Amino acid sequence: MTSVIVGEAIVFLLFLFASWIMAKIEGRTIGDYGLPGRKAFQKEFWQGAIIGFMAMTILLGTLRALGVFYFGAFALHGGELAKYAALWGVAFLLVGFTEEFSARGYALFTLTTGVGFWPAALLLSIAFGALHLGNGGEDWLGALSAGSAGFLFCFILRRTGDLWMAIGFHAAWDWAETFFYGVPDSGQVAPGHMLNPSFHGLKLLTGGSVGPEGSVVCFAVLILCWIFFHFWLPDAKYPNPAGLGKLPHGM
Repeated sequence: MTSVIVGEAIVFLLFLFASWIMAKIEGRTIGDYGLPGRKAFQKEFWQGAIIGFMAMTILLGTLRALGVFYFGAFALHGGELAKYAALWGVAFLLVGFTEEFSARGYALFTLTTGVGFWPAALLLSIAFGALHLGNGGEDWLGALSAGSAGFLFCFILRRTGDLWMAIGFHAAWDWAETFFYGVPDSGQVAPGHMLNPSFHGLKLLTGGSVGPEGSVVCFAVLILCWIFFHFWLPDAKYPNPAGLGKLPHGM
């Protein structure tokens, strides 16, 4: 777990530093690329975290109602429970930062200036899903689910104007999946999970060894999230026209 935390922190800082250099060259700010420091861990981040946790809970609750998933007994207690809850919280917060900013930060903003937001969002979401095929235990349906989640995060960015809500959603979804419910993520069951769950039934429903992200029910939950965000956040706020209008120094 320490290696996950250190590795994700290094990758995020590298992307942040590279984006800072490009911001200086282009006369922009990190906020133009979707990560304004003034909004760090404000209301939208926590709203995203609550929704992300609830979305995973609805997914697994639906599988339980279908009779193909059982939450199981507690695997951790007391101090161990608190320790792993905190460690996985830090780990998945960093995963949220790294994956959101690398896939939907400078890359999405820059591609948007060339081809428009929706083509850029689609291309990067396909790439995001394809990268998950490199995870041990992943399959094409799980990768398609990851790409669909990436497209949802692009939509959240579009409607909020920055990445903070998407980061909260992403981190809480992964934390709920891996630690809280202890189900496989891309085929991997992490050490230090709270519950000992089990799956029984059709792979199309359970996701098989991939985990719930490989279930067709996951797509239904993502569609429900899309509908929810569409009505809750009706106005497009990204990209910021002021940021688009900035030109590199000397041009």
